Amino acid sequence: MSQYETATAESGAYGASHGGTPVVSFENVSKQYGRLRAVDGLTLDLRPGETVALLGPNGAGKSTSLDMLLALRKPTGGRIRMFGADPYQAVKSGRVGAMLQSGGLMPEVTVRELVELITKLHPNPEPVETTLKRAGIAQFADQRVDRLSGGQTQRVRFALAICGKSELIVLDEPTAAMDVETRRLFWNSMKEEVAAGRTLLFATHYLEEADQAADRILVINRGRLLADGTPAEIKARAGAKRISFRLDRVDEPFLLGLPGLVNLDVRHDVVQLQSSDSDATLYAVLDAGYRPSEIEVTSLGLEQAFLAITAEDDAANGTTHAEETN
Repeated sequence: MSQYETATAESGAYGASHGGTPVVSFENVSKQYGRLRAVDGLTLDLRPGETVALLGPNGAGKSTSLDMLLALRKPTGGRIRMFGADPYQAVKSGRVGAMLQSGGLMPEVTVRELVELITKLHPNPEPVETTLKRAGIAQFADQRVDRLSGGQTQRVRFALAICGKSELIVLDEPTAAMDVETRRLFWNSMKEEVAAGRTLLFATHYLEEADQAADRILVINRGRLLADGTPAEIKARAGAKRISFRLDRVDEPFLLGLPGLVNLDVRHDVVQLQSSDSDATLYAVLDAGYRPSEIEVTSLGLEQAFLAITAEDDAANGTTHAEETN
């Protein structure tokens, strides 16, 4: 039984009737602004119960893709489906909740008043107190919206995204301006949303968040999908590993000639390097008579993998990114 099926069987939660139908489907979707192609033939599916991170550099097409998904912009070409139908109908019926970068909050009202207003407008609302609690904003619900900190404002935006019984939650840079502890609480809340059967799609520049929170990662660049897989699969795409050890006698010219070497950093007796063939690299060190200590061999992190994937694409297509209109 899948994570989604288990959650819905236990809780009777969101979207149980849709079986194997994709929550979201992009079919060769493109978006053109004059000569700029912000999204270029994007094809992908999102399944019920997934937590999916959308990664890409500035101008990659992330926000444009989310705007088209939410029926805020129309594709130039291709087709987008949400729950097997036109995205506008899904948004209108309250089946999707969204938290976007653009747009401000109503000033001179309290947090509670704002949540109450949006709840009344939602076609399938949650109780106000439930939303305040789930978003972690009950403690400042009586403060005015225009007197909140940046992190508190983001949490109110999140509350508005989950104030209804939506089956899909779409978040664009959700933890911007949040401190470390607030981010931790936010992602704990998101785990509860997914455990209840919801599907989560979020775009972020915090790659550590994507690594920890997502069970699937999409990497886009220049509006095209470059990679689609689990965090482990994406990290494996970098094709290199990180090796670190201590060495009493450091011979940098020798280290620079090691097989498989991609990058080298030496600080006093600590050697850190990246290698495309960690076995060959370490064997060469040992065969030369060196006896390193505190040896660690680890896969590259998501950030290094992301940079490697996008750099390879840039090298193949030129190095200038056109700025995306968000």
